[in-house]
Amino acid sequence: MTVFDEAIALAAQADGSWQGHTHPGYANMVGPFGGITAAQAINAVLQHPQRQGEPVALTVNYCAALDDGPFSVVATPVRTNRSTQHWTIMFQQQGRIVLTGTAFTATRRETWADDEHRMPAVPPAAELARADTTKARVAWLKRYDFRFIEGSVPVQWDDAHHHDSRTLLWARDDEPRALDHASLTAMADVFFPRIWRRRARLVPIGTVSMTVYFHADGVRLQRSGTEHLLGQAQAQGFLGGYFDQTAQLWNAAGDLLATTHQVVYYKE
Repeated sequence: MTVFDEAIALAAQADGSWQGHTHPGYANMVGPFGGITAAQAINAVLQHPQRQGEPVALTVNYCAALDDGPFSVVATPVRTNRSTQHWTIMFQQQGRIVLTGTAFTATRRETWADDEHRMPAVPPAAELARADTTKARVAWLKRYDFRFIEGSVPVQWDDAHHHDSRTLLWARDDEPRALDHASLTAMADVFFPRIWRRRARLVPIGTVSMTVYFHADGVRLQRSGTEHLLGQAQAQGFLGGYFDQTAQLWNAAGDLLATTHQVVYYKE
């Protein structure tokens, strides 16, 4: 069992809910890394005895930062059709709601398929130096092996505006682990806030809502193994204290595994 598996572990409760627990290995500046919380949310669906099919979409809304300690998760299949299933997800801690979410699972069928959003031509991960996260201010950064191609975290926070916020990097779990939908969910949130890249200014931020669309079925996940994934992220608009950023994740073979979109709060 890796640290990631420990972090997303859920214990079934007599009332049908799950109990999770924050993990120090994925601590962030305030509360846990949002990606691990999203992974816990999809894991509640994946572990549910009534679940049918594989994840196609997940949306999580971060109502409040989790405190260190246990929390309750309720995943409810609100509608089941012949090949699709719709879910609601709720996290509660100390009597308050800290996360709401929805998920959509489906039994995929053999049909025409294609990835229109192609993987950029980049050097392989093995040819790039690993980013040094040993002195990172937050624990979760140490849980990943990052190899930046372009758009790394600013070296100097000097308000030097960049013409765009694009980042390209290779990433994988620090402890090699076969990719699954839970770890792919967490990987969708490994990109640092785009406003930091665009402005080179360390403003306070917080993700409010994140959606992950899964383009990977079990076959693509198995084919991805424990290799690095290529991630590309970029913002689209900043206004009134909120911005959005979108990202794509491919495996080394060029298969598009997931696309994601999130809305982030920022404060001057």
